[in-house]
Amino acid sequence: MKTMEINNIMDDTEIRLKGINALYKSLGSAAAMRFLTLLHKTPTDYVEISRTIYQDQTIDEIFTRAKQNLQD
Repeated sequence: MKTMEINNIMDDTEIRLKGINALYKSLGSAAAMRFLTLLHKTPTDYVEISRTIYQDQTIDEIFTRAKQNLQD
């Protein structure tokens, strides 16, 4: 397993900025702002989102992918 350097770890601000930039590139500015507004208006059920994202995947598959993402 590759050792991660501290410099390779994104902090919360960098993750937010990259996420917002991805939204703008994908949706355009108006739709991205609308999407962000929707997140603040409605409660988010993160458990349900996780169930949907990881549906039909084994723990081993999820763990393997997580390890690969840490190494990248």
